[in-house]
Order: sequence, then structure tokens, then C-alpha cells
Amino acid sequence: MDEFQPRAGVDYPRSAGEFRAWFATDADCLDYLDWLRWPDGFVCPHCSHAGGWVMADGRHKCVACGARTAVTAGTLSDRRRTPLTVWFTACRLFSMQKNGISAQGLQRSLGIGSYPTAWAMLHRLRSVLVRPGRERLAGVVEVDETFIGGYEPELAGGRARGKKAPAGVAVEVTEPAGFGRARMALLTDATGPSLHHFVAENVAPGTLVITDGWAGYQGIGALGYGHEPRSQRAARARGEDPGPLLPAVHRVISLAKRWLLGTHQGSVGEAHLQAYLNEFVFRFNRRHSTSPGLIFFRVLQLAVAHDPVRYRGIVADPGPKPAHPTPPRKNGHPQTLESPDSDRPWRDRD
Repeated sequence: MDEFQPRAGVDYPRSAGEFRAWFATDADCLDYLDWLRWPDGFVCPHCSHAGGWVMADGRHKCVACGARTAVTAGTLSDRRRTPLTVWFTACRLFSMQKNGISAQGLQRSLGIGSYPTAWAMLHRLRSVLVRPGRERLAGVVEVDETFIGGYEPELAGGRARGKKAPAGVAVEVTEPAGFGRARMALLTDATGPSLHHFVAENVAPGTLVITDGWAGYQGIGALGYGHEPRSQRAARARGEDPGPLLPAVHRVISLAKRWLLGTHQGSVGEAHLQAYLNEFVFRFNRRHSTSPGLIFFRVLQLAVAHDPVRYRGIVADPGPKPAHPTPPRKNGHPQTLESPDSDRPWRDRD
């Protein structure tokens, strides 16, 4: 689907009313996922043979090996307990909000009785936002490190161990003025090996990399990059403002920290910080998109290609599973949002 260009009103809904009409039932949502996963027809995930038929229980049966596969099997929606109509609505809220939505906000919007359920839904969506094999940044790229975390008065200094989480930030610079794509990733520390690895993972060779004068960036040129260090200390010594030396990366760092404080009130632990940074980058790189419906489409497109994500795989400390688990709360998972059937326009593309 790399060359596929989705169309509004045909491949994804243009408005809230169209969204409700298209995805009125769980069956509509399941058919849409079927189309996203196998746009050219069913392909068996077991033997890779194309062709099969739909069984009475909704599963596909391969004509070659006879294996039966559910549409959601092996995807983000595998073994779900939450109705698909609720999942789709959560995905739309996640996509349409410029600054995202908090778990508490999602819980209120969908009437979810359990906060962990809403929290886990959002984290599952965040888990698919990094596309495998995505292109690395290129051209002219500013790189800097920052430290994200809460204030602990007993620890002095911005780089004190345990106080903040170090993160690498890279931003493309476009001419004559402007920013391109961004990347953010947590680092083990702010030393040379960690910074060099971050650059190699996120910036294409041959790119001009602009950094500050931090010693950890020395040796980047030997990795196949052009390197232009700009010393903020030297600028201050000359009585100049060091801010304009790295305007793009400093702007993105500021926006990311304000987003964490604004949407999530800064209550993001280090164990899940990378997932939030992935969400910020996903939104930043699509900031010029005029269609929330297209973003909704992209998130679901990534979701059907992503391996299952279990709750115990996203909590920071899952602990041992109890031998006799307590029954789930009756109001933990929301009721379905089903309404009358739709016409499924994605099946009638010209």
C-alpha cells in the first residue's frame, strides 16, 4: 500500500457524521479492518498464499493450507474485549485532537468505567505510531540532547542521575526558513556513544548535522556525516544570544515539554516516556495535515500491521499474575456504540 493514495469520503470519513454512518456497527468496523489488512484480497499469514473464503464465524479459510484466520488475529485488535465501535471512536478522538487526548479525557468521552482500560487503549495506539523502515532524516539536521522529567529539589543540576530522563532530538531544517520532520528518542546517557547511536539510527549518512559544542558530538564526522558544531558558550562570551544557533531543535524541545505538561499534566513516568515522545513526533510530523480523517486512516493502517500488544506488556511493573484473579468490574469495559448498518463505501471504490 506504499503507493496507495487514500481519498476522503471513499477510503476514510470526512466528518463526524460520516464517521458515525460508516462505522455504525462492529461488523462495519471489522469489514473496514479486513479491507485495510488485505486491500487486494485475503492473503494467508501462515503460508502467504492468496485466496480463500469467509467462514460462517467470520474467519478466512486459506484455499492452500486450510488455516483459518480472524481479521484481527495477530494485529493490535487481537483478543480484544472492548467493542470495535468503541475502539474506532477512541482512534478518532486520538487522531482528531491536535494535542491528543489524555486517558482521563478518553474515559469521560466514552463512558469507560475503568481508568486502566482507557489508559491501555491509548498506549496500544501509541505503540503503532513508529512505522517500520521509516526514512531517516536528511538534508540539514539540527541535533541536541535534552532532559525531561519532574522537579526533585534534593537533586542538584539538570543532568543529575535519577532526576530527568535524557533524550536525543533531531529536526530537519528547510530553506529559506522552516522545520521538516523530527525524531525523539530516550538515551542511556548524554555521552558520545549514546549520541552517536542516536544520530546513526535517525539521520541518513551524508547529512549535514548541526549541534552545539558538547563534547559528546565529537567524532560524528567520522560516521559519514558533515558536522557543524555551534558553541553556545562562545556566543555568550561574545555577548550574543545563543538561542538562534539551534532554533529548530530548541523549538521542538520546547513544544514537546509544553505538550507533556498541557495534555498530560507532566505525569509521565520514564517507563512510558518513549511512547509519549513517539506520539508527539507523529503529531508534529503531520502538523500541516488538514484532514483528521486521513490521520485516523493512517493510525488504523499501522494498527492492522502491528503485532498484538498485551496489557502486561505495557505496564511498567506487571507483577505476577494472581492464581485466582478477581472478576473484572462490570463497568470496566464500555458498551458497544452500535447503530444501524452503513453502506461501506470503501468497498465501492472506482
